[in-house]
Parts: sequence; structure tokens; C-alpha cells
Amino acid sequence: MSNMPNPDANSAAQTAHAALPDQDLPLAGIRVVEFTHMVMGPTCGMVLADLGAEVIKVEPLEGDGTRRLMGSGAGFFSTFNRNKKSLSIDVRNPRGLEIVLRLLAGADVFSENFKLGAMDRLGLGYQALSTLNPGLVYVSHKGFLPGPYENRTALDEVVQMMGGLAYMTGPQGRPLRAGTSVNDIMGGMFGAIGAMAALMQRSRTGRGREVQSALFENNVFLVAQHMMQFAVTGKPAAPMPSRISAWAIYDVFAVRNEEMIFLGVVTDTQWAVFCEAFALKDLRNDPRLKTNNDRVRAREWLIPKLRELFAGMSASQIAGIFEQHALPYAPITRPQDLFEDPHLLSTNGLAEVVLPPDASGADREVHTRTALLPLTLDGQRLPLRNAPPAIGMHTGELLLELGYDEQMISDLADAGVIHQSERN
Repeated sequence: MSNMPNPDANSAAQTAHAALPDQDLPLAGIRVVEFTHMVMGPTCGMVLADLGAEVIKVEPLEGDGTRRLMGSGAGFFSTFNRNKKSLSIDVRNPRGLEIVLRLLAGADVFSENFKLGAMDRLGLGYQALSTLNPGLVYVSHKGFLPGPYENRTALDEVVQMMGGLAYMTGPQGRPLRAGTSVNDIMGGMFGAIGAMAALMQRSRTGRGREVQSALFENNVFLVAQHMMQFAVTGKPAAPMPSRISAWAIYDVFAVRNEEMIFLGVVTDTQWAVFCEAFALKDLRNDPRLKTNNDRVRAREWLIPKLRELFAGMSASQIAGIFEQHALPYAPITRPQDLFEDPHLLSTNGLAEVVLPPDASGADREVHTRTALLPLTLDGQRLPLRNAPPAIGMHTGELLLELGYDEQMISDLADAGVIHQSERN
């Protein structure tokens, strides 16, 4: 299925992207070499790449296995590997490892997210690479920071279960993982933050640092507010579906035509506006509902009354009233609906991209849009400079830069040390 936008509809986005030349991006001139797969490590590289770094993804000859995932993993590679170059190489071959070491000798950042000890066995551990290149910032993304759990195999779902997030997300007695790879993505972001901090320090000291980011510790940071809630109140936090809300009206309501909408009324001022907007004079004047805390205590009878009111109205009708009066609301949106979100389209939040077959897991090119980093620099979104690369798309280019000539490159390819994509 194609999600290719109308060129005219997104011309403003193309103009905005053109306003940020590569050399004006914050990390222009920084070279990153990554040995990453799945989500956590690639997210770190994507953040650095979007900010202007040259990110070289070192892949095995057959390519990163994430390229071929199905189901919920089908979007991993195409989402988190844009703006990168692909070097496809057999690093277990001494000639392949030599290429990587030559590349790393002039790199600024090395990023990896393989099992503990995997890089050391390849000769690419922190001690070895910091000796080769003392200015190198070495970023490791793991399941756990060093400690009793460090040898466990971790996944996003594993740490959500053991770190309290699944308990908080699901109904009582039904732990439920969050609906996206929250720890993988945030863990990669913290890896990127650590890398940038180390680069800043290197500008003063001349030396790199070892940066570590981990899924479990990231998850603990996510639920820290609930830990602190217990510390402050002495009462355990209830799972979100059964929690005592801090606000009386802060819920999803079923409305006409089997639609649903989230509505929030979170201050006394908003309560007055809400009652005025829906002609609820009796509720506005009810002394039992004078303050927010009064309304929280009255939820048992207040919410059914409001559910009855909204059941006869359409989602668009309710949204229009909330919008008019600056009250918080939200439609219940499916991910695929965001391709046509008017705000994202008008603010250049989505960029057109053509995914090569081996970056999409499909048997053809996929024309679609991709979500950019959620930030601006001087009012401009960070551009999509390059689509996720085909396997080995930049192998020849990078080897020429390292001093290999065409014959040497051909010999390496014939010997099965490197792979070059036919796609340019």
C-alpha cells in the first residue's frame, strides 16, 4: 500500500527542509560508526544522523536482520535507519575487521547494542578502541547497566514487566506492555544525549568517554513518578485504568455512532467554562462540585451523568465545543490515521520517503511519509536527507575514501569480504 502524499500539499515541507543545509546542522562534521540492530541502538544513530552527523551503519553481508522482520517489527528498520550510510562487510574476516578499524581510527563516535562481550570478542571493545582512537566516544546500549542483572537477556517487554510499567499500564491483575517500543526508543535517545555530552567534554579534554544506556534503568526512570507518589503518600500507585485520577473529568467517553473521545477538565476555571459551554448550570451551582477535589470525590455519580450527556452527541460536535472554549480533548486515533493528520502535514512533521525493498521488507519500493524528530531549530524541522539505505549502498564509496582502489574493492567483493549494493 502506498501512502505517497500529494506533491502540492507538502510543498511547504520541502521548502522548510531546503532551509537547513547539511553544513548548518549541529553535528555536521561528526562521524559515527554503529554496530546496531533492532530499535535501541539504531534510534541513537538516527538522532545523531538527523542532527547532522555522518552515521555509517556496519552490517553483515546479508544485511541487518531487522530489515526482514514481519508483524510488529516490520517498521523497525525503515523508521530508525534514515539519514545513514550502509557498509556491508564480514567483520569476522581479518580483512573486513581491518576495514572497520581503519574507519574507526578517524571516527568520533562508536555505537553498539549487541550482547555483553560481543564487541570484545570481535576486538572492538571499549579498551581496544580507546587505545586505537583516544578521542572516540564509545556508546553501549544494553539491557541493564553493570550490576547483578547485567548478564540477563532483556527486551523492551521484559523490562516493562519487571520495571513496573506493564503493571501501571494494564487493568488490575492484567499487566500490559505499552503500545510502542518506549524503552528501546528512549534508551537510544539517552545514548545520543550521553554521546553529545561526551563530545562536548572532548572539546575541552581531547579525550573520549564510555557512555552506557540501558533498557531497565530507562524504564525505572519512566515510572519514577509513581515511585515518588508512594514515597510522598505512603500509598501504592494503582494501575492507570483503576487509578484515582487527579482530576474529575479526565477520561474516554463513548459517544454517538460508536465513536470515542478523550475529554479533560483539569482546573476550576476549566470547570466553569465547561459548564457554561454545555449549559450545565445545575452542576456549576452544585456545592458538592465546587473544587477539583470535590469533583474527584463525586466521580461515582458525576461521570455517569456526563456519559449520559455525551452519548447522544457526536465526537465532532463535542470536539468543536471543546476546541472553541480551549478545553483539552483528543480523538482516539489509529497510527495509520496520522499519515493524513492536518497539523503534521502543515507543520512539516512528516517527510516524503521512498523505501528500497531491502529497507522495507517488501518486494518493491514503498512510497510513504516518515515522522521527523519532534523538535525545531530556528523554527525549522530537521530534514530527511536520505532514505534508509539499501544493504551495502555506500560500501564502495567508503572504501575509496579509506584509500582502497577499485581493484582492491573488487578483490574484497570477490572474496566475500564486502557486499556492494547495485542501488545508487
